[in-house]
Amino acid sequence: MKVKKGRIFLDDLDRKILEILMSNARLTYTEIGKKLGVAHSTVYERIRKLEENGVIKKYTAIIDLDKLGFKPTTAFVTIYSDPKESENIARKLAKSKNVLEVLISLSEEFLIIAKVIAENQEKLHSFIVNSIAPLPGVLRVRTAIITKKIKELSSTFNM
Repeated sequence: MKVKKGRIFLDDLDRKILEILMSNARLTYTEIGKKLGVAHSTVYERIRKLEENGVIKKYTAIIDLDKLGFKPTTAFVTIYSDPKESENIARKLAKSKNVLEVLISLSEEFLIIAKVIAENQEKLHSFIVNSIAPLPGVLRVRTAIITKKIKELSSTFNM
């Protein structure tokens, strides 16, 4: 990995290490080294540099809520907003434990797209009515409830 003028450039080994970590971050440095044919100390040093430079933000566990008996309702909520308030709305939404992701899109209008999770449809409705709709600058809210999940990744990148 090289850093030039604040931009990070990855070499093939860095990319391969990241691909392995994205599929299984619990592998040891030795296991990753064996897969790539390099010493575990090389893997350790590369990962340390990737972490220090913010390429690797964090390690996390993805929980299967269905296995725990939860059947939450997930929805993509599109919020049409006053352009002057979009950033404020997005920041307020990002603070909620019900909101998994917040994105801003600029098409013909400013849109905020939030991936929202709730215990059931009634609580989703309540969250939208009480926590989203009243925010200053919200013009309209559209909700798409997810009925079936085919693929879900926390992140991936064809490096």
